Amino acid sequence: MAPPVLEMQGVSLERGGRPVLRGVDLAVPDGGITVLLGPSGSGKSSLLRCFNRLEAPQAGVVRFRGRDVSAIDPLALRRQVGMVFQRPIPFPGTVRDNLRVADAAAGEAAMREALERAGLAAEFLDRPADDLSGGEAQRMCLARALAAGPAVLLLDEPTSSLDEASREIVERTGRRLADDGVPLVWVTHDLAQAERIGDHMVLVEDGRARPREVAGAG
Repeated sequence: MAPPVLEMQGVSLERGGRPVLRGVDLAVPDGGITVLLGPSGSGKSSLLRCFNRLEAPQAGVVRFRGRDVSAIDPLALRRQVGMVFQRPIPFPGTVRDNLRVADAAAGEAAMREALERAGLAAEFLDRPADDLSGGEAQRMCLARALAAGPAVLLLDEPTSSLDEASREIVERTGRRLADDGVPLVWVTHDLAQAERIGDHMVLVEDGRARPREVAGAG
């Protein structure tokens, strides 16, 4: 079995004196979609943010491909451990400008490929980012993350602000990326979504994490 792409050992995090994560042990397989499932406030997003050093735990260790993330330059780490947030965050300018934020040297072919992998046509490159619909903007943010060539993608409730049609497109896009070899860690509070997309599932409750069997697995 391949070693995990991401892992935590004994990770604890406090914010304002309040426990957020409590001694979490977690291994993310190097393949497929790993779903972090739990109610709002359970610690799911904080887990995700620890993986690419947007949060720093007070105890324990977080590893990317066996390396302690605290020993990796944060910008270098975030190119390898990409993240898509709950609400799309377009930067000023065109879609092309947004992709070049991730890779200033990106050529036309690379940008078209990133859009295609995120489920958008090449014609979107010259569209103003502020003119995109919610679903289009979220897929552009996904393309922007992909433009950096990440080894793994973190997605923090990426469909929670989308309508049903856009949600289905983003789910299909995530499935295609995982099938193409990009492991995903997908946060959701929606059990039905977790069972639709998840290859591996982790239940997060009150700052603790434990594996849960995916319905229909095996």
